[in-house]
Amino acid sequence: MSHDVGAASHPVSDDDGEPGRQERPVGTGARHRRPSETTAWRAHGASMVRGALIGTVETVPGVSGGTVALVVGVYETLITSAGHLLSGVRRVVVDVPRGRGTGRAAAEFQNVNWRVIVPLLIGMLVALVLMARLIEDFVEDNPVQSKALFFGLVLASLWVPFSLAAKASRTFPDDESDEPTAVGRLGDARWTGRDVAIAAVAAVLAFVAVSIPPGSVEPTKPVIMLAAAIAVSALVLPGLSGSFILLTFGMYEETLSAVNERDLEYLAVFAVGAAVGLASFVKLLQWLLENHRRVALVVLTGVMVGCLRALWPWQDDDRTLQAPDEHVGAALGLAALGFAVVVAVLMVERRLARRAA
Repeated sequence: MSHDVGAASHPVSDDDGEPGRQERPVGTGARHRRPSETTAWRAHGASMVRGALIGTVETVPGVSGGTVALVVGVYETLITSAGHLLSGVRRVVVDVPRGRGTGRAAAEFQNVNWRVIVPLLIGMLVALVLMARLIEDFVEDNPVQSKALFFGLVLASLWVPFSLAAKASRTFPDDESDEPTAVGRLGDARWTGRDVAIAAVAAVLAFVAVSIPPGSVEPTKPVIMLAAAIAVSALVLPGLSGSFILLTFGMYEETLSAVNERDLEYLAVFAVGAAVGLASFVKLLQWLLENHRRVALVVLTGVMVGCLRALWPWQDDDRTLQAPDEHVGAALGLAALGFAVVVAVLMVERRLARRAA
């Protein structure tokens, strides 16, 4: 799957110079245009695997599922589809009671990429249920090694938003109009001083946010909803982990136990809070990616850089950074392994994208 937004098709001119229909390559009949059932199932399976990877890392404090979504090429699809889904739900709630029908809601729902989103969510949910206990044990028993592994993973993942931001168009007011003019789509694939400054500010803010020592609060229903709303907002930001936010509230173990023990009351309250947070934050991200894509990707890059602080292998329970003192060799090896895994995934995604093109 390509990381870039799909390019618009260009009309082909008729003999008289007027724009005409798309030129069809020889032999592209209906049976050639439609993917086979086997190909469709392979695509669904690949989306489930991507979802499983996202769900697995979401159980690890300090590692963001958004980072993995960027690496496997589904981040923007997730954000835009979630935005259209939320808009559709809002249209139903507002339009149906007023007798306006469901036409506007249906239009929003049609913009959701269901063929990717549904298998992706299935993979995420299955991984969350199956991997929560295994990941919990691994992180608790090997704190230095686990942080080092994910440090390397996130470090390599920085290439994705960095390169996408460099390729995205810049906008600025035209001399004769207040409308923004896009430039640099092909020939200006590099960062500017302004981009670096924006990313630096985002990195500092993220660094400070993940430096806050973990707290401990009574898990009442309002607190659970608030923590869930903030955590799910962090979930959709690459680099910032929802699990890490729950740790800051002192509710990580409580929430993980609720998943493992199927505490439906706790999970229902958590789901309500998460829905509120998702509705509030996803629409903002969707708007930014659709209208200010370069700035959004630059900010995401900075956030990921700042959040690397949370994955420094040597720190105490209050998140105070320390010098390397134990398991240095294992930490370096696992960091290199995490880095290599991301590079391999990016190479596979690029190859798949070329085949699909």
